[in-house]
Amino acid sequence: MNYEEELEKLIDGTEGIIKTADALDAGISKPAFYNFVKEEQLERISHGIYISPDAWEDDLYVLNLRSNQVIFSHETALYLNDLTDCEPVEYSVTVKTGYNPTNLKKDGIKVFTIKKEVYELGMTTKKTSFGHEVRTYNMERTICDCVRSRNNIDNQIFQDSLKRYSKHPEKNIRLLMSYAREFRVDKIVLKYLDILL
Repeated sequence: MNYEEELEKLIDGTEGIIKTADALDAGISKPAFYNFVKEEQLERISHGIYISPDAWEDDLYVLNLRSNQVIFSHETALYLNDLTDCEPVEYSVTVKTGYNPTNLKKDGIKVFTIKKEVYELGMTTKKTSFGHEVRTYNMERTICDCVRSRNNIDNQIFQDSLKRYSKHPEKNIRLLMSYAREFRVDKIVLKYLDILL
């Protein structure tokens, strides 16, 4: 298989999006990769990330590709977990304390930081509306994050999300309370649950 066939296979596997790093990992040289980019008229959508002209750009997926430190949280995680129908106007992500979020903030992304001990707590993957898997927090972690940041979240979205969670067939109250204790919001979460359940 020549390098062009290898790159075609890579780009087909990601529905038209390819990273320079993936090409290099496949043993393809940078000059050969950039030649392919030029010949196929791929568009650079972010540093080291290219998209074919006939592919739909999935902003959530591209953001996830840009940094393996980014986990979708808060309003974006509510959306990915189907706890709200409101597609976020600006994406919310959580990163470990110490990560430099300057470029993310420049791009209009709402960045939350958290200590590394609880950074991966409740991390899972969900599919975007384009069918790509992205890193996000599960429903229970998302509810706790939203309770902790409730003054920065639209009150209507927050209330509706809590109602949807309370009726969700896959809700896990035990897990929710475990996370709530970890984040020291268990009394507030219990108050909301008493009203909703």
